[in-house]
Amino acid sequence: MEARATAKFVRMSPRKVRQVVDLIRGKDVEESLNALQFMKRAARVPVEKTLRSAVANVFNNDPEAAHIEPSDLYIKEAFVDEGPTMKRFRPRAMGRATMIRKRTSHITVVVGAKADK
Repeated sequence: MEARATAKFVRMSPRKVRQVVDLIRGKDVEESLNALQFMKRAARVPVEKTLRSAVANVFNNDPEAAHIEPSDLYIKEAFVDEGPTMKRFRPRAMGRATMIRKRTSHITVVVGAKADK
């Protein structure tokens, strides 16, 4: 049994979000939430929100999940894909302009029961 949650168009660079996701991949849900709570990175907020959504999806989407404890869940998959990039321009010296890329991320978290391992 597994459940998935996706956060799309998160206004943060995928590289920054991947640093946080790499720390929680494969761990227990409770351990991951505890680690995210004390992390000093801005990307922890959307990642934590997506993880909590995936855990909620386990219990809301599957009627057989009533007997599963939240402590029996682990992060089966977690990955970050690049979303669309907004392009903006800044004035530079001698009449030139430089493109500024405002990147976005798509965060996906898949949570599964430990019995499925």
